[in-house]
Amino acid sequence: MDTLHLVLNAVTVIFIVATMFAAGLGATVPALRGVFTDVPLLLLALAANMVAVPLLGWGVGALFGLPPAAFVALVLVASSPGGPFGAKLAMVQKGDVVGSAAMQVLLASVGSITFAPTVNGILSAADVGTNVSLDVGALVRTVALLQLVPFAIGLLLRHCATATARSWHPTAAKVSNVTFLIVLAGMLLGTWRDVVDLLGSLTLLAGFLLTAAAFAIGTLLATGPAERRTSMGSVASVRNAGPALAAIGIAFSDQPAILGALAGLLLSGLAAALPIATVLGGRRRASQRTGPGDRAGSPRTSPGASERGGE
Repeated sequence: MDTLHLVLNAVTVIFIVATMFAAGLGATVPALRGVFTDVPLLLLALAANMVAVPLLGWGVGALFGLPPAAFVALVLVASSPGGPFGAKLAMVQKGDVVGSAAMQVLLASVGSITFAPTVNGILSAADVGTNVSLDVGALVRTVALLQLVPFAIGLLLRHCATATARSWHPTAAKVSNVTFLIVLAGMLLGTWRDVVDLLGSLTLLAGFLLTAAAFAIGTLLATGPAERRTSMGSVASVRNAGPALAAIGIAFSDQPAILGALAGLLLSGLAAALPIATVLGGRRRASQRTGPGDRAGSPRTSPGASERGGE
């Protein structure tokens, strides 16, 4: 088990670094500037992801009376914004991919700083039945180092050597995806008894409801056309597993119960977010195939009708 934990921790570090490096390679200064300069959208997204969703996670955990391990995992997930799959879900739903990617990067970067204080504040205020205390300084330094430095390097490379960054981006994204699957599989393998115990419990339902509610909050607290607003909803619904995994390793010594709960929450969250994006994408594809003149009740003009009408 110790060997599995060491391997899992090493792959987790690779996952976090690769994810943020790929985000930097894929980001552009104009796209990031567009997010920064859209002050209403920026403030609303920060309020949704940094305040509303963490409080929602606290509320859902308290409402369902989750056991300490599941409650801690839910708070960790809710307090960690900027999951890399948010931009991918925007692509699935045929939404604002560029805007969602820029917002995901921004939230992950800011979340590197806000994650530890948010988690510590909620766990200190909540009665989880155990004495929980995080070394906020150590966690902030670790998460910021693992997320901000790779992102800054990737962004600098994209700015100074665009062709190289574009050629490296698919590989970095693939490493991120593969290592995430390895981490998830390792979590399930090392904590399968705890995951099995979650079946039929309220923990999976809590993760599902948190994700669905986060999508609604992210959509409501956004500006612009529907495609942008639902894309911001997808960004809010997918949380960043990297800081949560780092916190479990640093503050909770990779406790199997918390790791198992985190794995279950991530899977139940994807089970909620992916269908929402798929349904939206299907509707938008159908709308694109159906031109304005093909909608129900719209008049259709056959070829030559105008010429005949003028005769």
